[in-house]
Amino acid sequence: MTTDAFLADCRARLAFDLLSNTWNAVVLWALRDGPRRPVELRERIGGISSKVLTETLRRLQFNGLVDRQADDDHPSRVEYQLTALGRTLLAPIDAVGAWAFEYGDEVMAAQEAACAPDSQSPRPTC
Repeated sequence: MTTDAFLADCRARLAFDLLSNTWNAVVLWALRDGPRRPVELRERIGGISSKVLTETLRRLQFNGLVDRQADDDHPSRVEYQLTALGRTLLAPIDAVGAWAFEYGDEVMAAQEAACAPDSQSPRPTC
């Protein structure tokens, strides 16, 4: 086993892959205060379609980060909640959010400068 954090077989790469999907971190963060039904999650998150939310919840469940609980009396009524493993990602997500709050303006300024008509910088998404 390798200790290089960027090689495909490294466990650190697994964590990067989990957090690289925007919706994974957003849904985990939205579940931080307790179980939620999908409709509640969509309202809380905003900007996520039902299909993408369902795919994200399934992916998080597959990875052991979220549990799905069906109501015995109403099987179509389900709630999702963080597992103990899912809760361990809240601190790293919070740290990334704090970084974004502190440095987000600088990143956006760099993007704007790169997209300026007279810029010589590469323009991947301008």
